Amino acid sequence: MKGVEHIAGLKRIEAFSRDEMGMLCMDETRSVYPHQEVYGRYCTIEEYIDCPPEKVFEYLSDTRSLEEWTWSTRGFEATEDPDVYKGWDRLADDTPIFCKTISNRDAMTVDYHCAWDQGSHLWMIYLMRVVPAQLVFNKPGSVVLWSNCKHPFYENNPFPETASKERDTWVGDLWPFFRAGHVVEMINLKKILEHRHANEESLRPWIEDSKPNCSSAIAA
Repeated sequence: MKGVEHIAGLKRIEAFSRDEMGMLCMDETRSVYPHQEVYGRYCTIEEYIDCPPEKVFEYLSDTRSLEEWTWSTRGFEATEDPDVYKGWDRLADDTPIFCKTISNRDAMTVDYHCAWDQGSHLWMIYLMRVVPAQLVFNKPGSVVLWSNCKHPFYENNPFPETASKERDTWVGDLWPFFRAGHVVEMINLKKILEHRHANEESLRPWIEDSKPNCSSAIAA
């Protein structure tokens, strides 16, 4: 079987010594990093939550939870597509947001496929994973990882005809502040789940409503 030795530019111990690797790691480790370097193309944050991972997953996989822990998305209702829900993003005036939640119970991943103004092309993807803290911190609870990639549509609105004529804000204009905004929302998530878990409250108090679960694809 052909190996990887013929691929140019690889750094492996066979041809890149310990000393060379140590010097490279020292050179690449800084006390200060430019914001653009860290969050220019990807925005990833993480947080520990003192709540069992199965409960965290169940909460996140229900689209209605977004109305509680996000700063600005509210009023989600069913659309003609049973998997897509329409709400309002109060981040900007007169801005509908469409969301399809795709979850996998085995991997404990929850992906929110969203878009402003229209629901036919859901290009704003919020990727979340719930990790048992017992595995990574040797203690009960969960670690939640949350990543976004800077889709090219953040630079220019691909559907300007669907936007409100009165709105002067595009979601991509706010990309430099995604990390700060997401940290606020992650802390909201942490506070809600830890409070309800500690007080033995229902994590999803709306579950007794007659409305169906908004999660579109939860794997068994």
